[in-house]
Amino acid sequence: MLSVIIVNYQSAPLILGCLQSVYKYNNADLFEVLVVDNASNDNSKELITGEFQQVKWIEMGYNAGFARANNAGMQRALGTIYLLLNPDTIAIDNSIEQCYQQLSLSNYVAAGVQLLNEDGSYQTSGNFFIKGGLNHLLPIPYWGNFIRWMGYQTKTKVPGVAAAKAVEEVDWINGAFLMVKRSAVENAGMMDEDFFLYSEEIEWCSRLKKAGLLCIFGNLKMIHLQGEAINKNQKAVDKGYQNLFDKKGLQLMVSHHVRIRKQYGTGWFLFLLLNYTWGIFIFAAGSFIMNLIHLRNLFKDHTKVSAYTKNVLRVWQLTPTIIRKKPHFYKMF
Repeated sequence: MLSVIIVNYQSAPLILGCLQSVYKYNNADLFEVLVVDNASNDNSKELITGEFQQVKWIEMGYNAGFARANNAGMQRALGTIYLLLNPDTIAIDNSIEQCYQQLSLSNYVAAGVQLLNEDGSYQTSGNFFIKGGLNHLLPIPYWGNFIRWMGYQTKTKVPGVAAAKAVEEVDWINGAFLMVKRSAVENAGMMDEDFFLYSEEIEWCSRLKKAGLLCIFGNLKMIHLQGEAINKNQKAVDKGYQNLFDKKGLQLMVSHHVRIRKQYGTGWFLFLLLNYTWGIFIFAAGSFIMNLIHLRNLFKDHTKVSAYTKNVLRVWQLTPTIIRKKPHFYKMF
């Protein structure tokens, strides 16, 4: 049996759309659905279980984030394979059923599918590890552009798979659709509960990879309305992971640094943080010069520079805790 686990935080409309599509195209006898609620404090349960009585509802009692909620789902699941599925995904065919069958018959321990944007264009679904997590430097304003240019000049391996082949072996799989064998989880352990949101699936895949190979089945597809759930809750408009200027940006920044310390050690963590700190001065100088060139208000980006600086300083405040390696729940909003 396949156990489909969906984490809910005030995302009932998205989950209803997701489940309607899942049940429409896939054989319901092959899977169970568990919805783990992070204290939504709304009518999510009534709406979802009212339409789908077969759904198993799990209450966390607090906003536990992605890792802890999925762990709770896996602990209650009956399946031999788990599917961690985002609320903002939509099935367009029986790819869930096919992925379950293909993974079951393979030697892979985990698999994803080719995610699509709403317009049908491809979304990065699988990724490769970059030593020290240097790709996390790319969102830094101006400094990240320079590092990207250097990467192209030195022909550095691109971290993401833009369009997967029929079967594409990867280092980690997008958490929007992550199917994992129970046996691999028993071997590698569940998700790290220090994470609230972001980077938890990357760190988890680094441990799952020690149990076996991971892949993307490029012949299977699923729509992912990237960032719809979290953006709605945080009133953010940016659907990607480049905005480092608000609470979502702070959570991204903290989670990335925690992941780097766990996966690559304190040295790489400090190297990453020093680059983010250097980025404050590059951002301030770069925006000043660009505004001067374009004859704009020289301090037009002052608010963003200040917000970015504040977020970097918050990571520095957390640095002793991160380095000590003791359990800590890094929840920033």
